[in-house]
Amino acid sequence: MYLTSEKKQELFKTHGKLKSATDTGSPESQIALFTYRINHLTEHLKVNKKDFSTERALTMLVGKRRRLLDYAKKKDINRYRSIIKELGIRK
Repeated sequence: MYLTSEKKQELFKTHGKLKSATDTGSPESQIALFTYRINHLTEHLKVNKKDFSTERALTMLVGKRRRLLDYAKKKDINRYRSIIKELGIRK
């Protein structure tokens, strides 16, 4: 599997609000996890162009990440800017 528990813990530790592997609920850690999954699915769809169920899952995942980013922006604009810069989501 492409996303092991060790990889998840590493993502949560690097991008989480509390900088611990158990910080799974903060918007920063969830956005980082969604970004990792989105990047993986995007690479999969480059090879498998007719995989429409994965395309739908990718679209739903992008929507989830967008809602979390909107929440982070509404709550604390500095946290939003830092997560955007850290993950390189915007150009």
